[in-house]
Amino acid sequence: MAKSSADDEELRRACEAAIEGTKQQVVMSIRVAKTSGIIGIAGKLSRGAMAKPRVLAISTKAKGQRTKAFLRVLKYSNGGVLEPAKLYKLKHLSKVELVTNDPSGCTFMLGFDNLRSQSVTPPQWTMRNVDDRNRLLLCILNICKDILGRLPKVVGIDVVEMALWAKENTPAITKQQANPQDGPVTSVAEEGEMTVTVERELVSQAEEEDMEALLGTYVMGIGEAEAFSERLKRELQALEAANVHAILENEPLIDEVLHGLESATNCVEDMDEWLGIFNVKLRHMREDIESIETRNNKLEMQSVNNKALIEELDRLLERLRIPSEYAACLTDGSFEEARMPQNIEACEWLTNALHGLESPKLDPSYSNMRAVKEKRAEVDKLKTTFVRRASEFLRNYFSSLVDFMMSDKSYFSQRGQLKRPDHADLRYKCRTYARLLQHLKAREFANELRSSTKASKNPIVWFEGLTGLNQSVNNADTSAASEAYAKMLTIFIPLLVDESSFFAHFMCFEVPTLLPPEGVANGNKAGDDKDDDLCIMDIDENDNKSGQNSADIEALNESLHDLLDGIQEDFFAVVDWAGKIDPMCCISMHGITERYIPGQKADAAGFVRILLDDLESRISMQFSRFVEETCHQIERNERNVRQLGVLSFIPRFATLATRMEQYIQGQSRDLVDQAYTKFVTIMFVTLDKIAQTDLKYQDIMLLENYASFQNSLYDLANVVPTLAKFYHQASESYEQACTRHINTIIYYQFERLFQFARRIEDLMYTITPEEIPFQIGLSKADLRKVVKYSLSGQVDKSISTMYKRLQKNLASEELLPSLWDKCKKEFLEKYESFVQLINKVYPTESIPSISEMRGLLASM
Repeated sequence: MAKSSADDEELRRACEAAIEGTKQQVVMSIRVAKTSGIIGIAGKLSRGAMAKPRVLAISTKAKGQRTKAFLRVLKYSNGGVLEPAKLYKLKHLSKVELVTNDPSGCTFMLGFDNLRSQSVTPPQWTMRNVDDRNRLLLCILNICKDILGRLPKVVGIDVVEMALWAKENTPAITKQQANPQDGPVTSVAEEGEMTVTVERELVSQAEEEDMEALLGTYVMGIGEAEAFSERLKRELQALEAANVHAILENEPLIDEVLHGLESATNCVEDMDEWLGIFNVKLRHMREDIESIETRNNKLEMQSVNNKALIEELDRLLERLRIPSEYAACLTDGSFEEARMPQNIEACEWLTNALHGLESPKLDPSYSNMRAVKEKRAEVDKLKTTFVRRASEFLRNYFSSLVDFMMSDKSYFSQRGQLKRPDHADLRYKCRTYARLLQHLKAREFANELRSSTKASKNPIVWFEGLTGLNQSVNNADTSAASEAYAKMLTIFIPLLVDESSFFAHFMCFEVPTLLPPEGVANGNKAGDDKDDDLCIMDIDENDNKSGQNSADIEALNESLHDLLDGIQEDFFAVVDWAGKIDPMCCISMHGITERYIPGQKADAAGFVRILLDDLESRISMQFSRFVEETCHQIERNERNVRQLGVLSFIPRFATLATRMEQYIQGQSRDLVDQAYTKFVTIMFVTLDKIAQTDLKYQDIMLLENYASFQNSLYDLANVVPTLAKFYHQASESYEQACTRHINTIIYYQFERLFQFARRIEDLMYTITPEEIPFQIGLSKADLRKVVKYSLSGQVDKSISTMYKRLQKNLASEELLPSLWDKCKKEFLEKYESFVQLINKVYPTESIPSISEMRGLLASM
């Protein structure tokens, strides 16, 4: 018998050479004949279906912990060399079918489930003999079982016969003992070692033993399979007939069982009917219960709502109720000193009632109620009546009081000498009636000022939404609001200071504003008694003045607070009104207020100082609220859809900063600089977060936005130190983003070149340059391959591709020239470093010079 081609080592080596580079290992190779025609009588091919010589090779490839199996078809080229023709994956092998038209049994077909056209008849493979066929198919089945864990469908082939054939043809391996002089004992395999092995058979050892025992029971040999099969069929039929006969003999028992089953079925049906009736009743009861619960819930909710409504109406009625004692006091009450606490209490109630009937203390839904309107009219009538009565009383009372003091000379003269009058009684009476004084003029002036100032009613939103860059922000002039505030301060601050000074002078408070002339203050009694008397001050009290100043200042401030309290609300209203029109007005109002504060150092102006401090705090609070809201608008850009190019808040910030600089007055610089710091910080943080959502375009977005930030703030950064600091920060971030982006483009285009240089640099830390050419992957041949791949013939094309990649995703075309210059400079620096390394490690090798590369880049 001729030797099988499966044992041909030369054929195996030829197959391995044909698939070199695929990292696949050839398990078996065998010669076959490929046909696509119909096999006729005596195994001869029909006309037009000639056999073609082919080689089938089974190969495997390890991938991690997994192993893949392939069936390769190789054909002979014109030179007689094997070359790959087709590749099949064994995981897609679904069927192995023996061709029945071939009586020799050497022809079979392999069916794969991933072929595009299943209508085309798969090729037929014809082996030299049955042994070769069994070797190949057993190898395929063993690999499918071991690697893939399943077996394909086998049609027309007896798998048991194949397993028995495999056992008979398992190679015998013998051990030959060598002489002690020949060295250690070795194992030598016989020539049949290359045949198919059955380490894992299709039939296990236990199954085979059971089969042999069964065959022994029937006194049959291993080759009498057909007789054994026929005998088993006959015994199976006899067994089935015996079972049927046994069933027929047990008919009475079956009848009893059927009768019992019928009775049980009737009981079950009755039970089911009763259960159905109960289910209907229960469903009706459940529906009734649900209906009752629904009505109860509605009634309970109605009860809760009625209770809440009654409580709300009681609170409203309590608010609308006018106590009879307060009504009597406000309309007909006396203004005697003993009755003043009752009058003050009635006034406080009236003030609270008026505020309680206005928004936001009163729910807007109650404003149009008839009862509320009527009660508001009644309260307004009470206010008008009381103000008229109180004003008339105060005019008459203070006029008569001053006349009485002027007519009684004992207040300011004693035995022909002038003395300072005792104003303790007057001071007490002023304090008694101070709460009745109404400063209506300030409120009327503030209301008139607001109504006469024309300003936009629509608030400006600086950073909201994703509107385009070309949209202009409303730049309407709103300086009229801050001018109205300045006019308010210009008119009323001097008046309040004068009123405070007059009050202190009139009430004879010992404060620095009432210092006597220089001579008396220095203790010199120059002049006569007349000069001393004109000072309206007792000389003997000089020594005790410093001790009394603090007490007098405290008493003066309390009196001024009682006298002027309430006027600050009119100033606050102007501040709130201006801030609502345009928050930029807060900058100028802050500067205006700062200018007034240093001028109010006199102790008599304590109330004015407190008023200005409160105004400054309120303005700062309003501007801080604007800054926080603007920061939130910037942060909301982070949650928008994917954005490219320059973000909208970058150029808008430049417009905002220009507008803020126009409003700076006095000491508002710190306020604006703090706002700049918050704005720019949150802008840069938001920009980084948006850029990180798409790492592919991160550096492009950063460099475009930092460049836009610098371009839009160039003029302001030259005059504003705070913006100059952020300008330099943006410049550094821009340079870093440019460097990262350019390096990415360079390494993408010339990765092999500079990766080769990086490996050389890493090795130079551990070995000498002379040893590097002898390292794996760094030989001179490897260098020539890298240089040929990267720098031979198509350098200009690679550089042009690099320019196109730089241009591709850049939205700001004006940045392209500078970026390209940086890219060329960076590439030249890296190439120069590469040339120096090559000259140092490979002095005999030639590569394009730096001047050639510089000239090539200059021409691009």
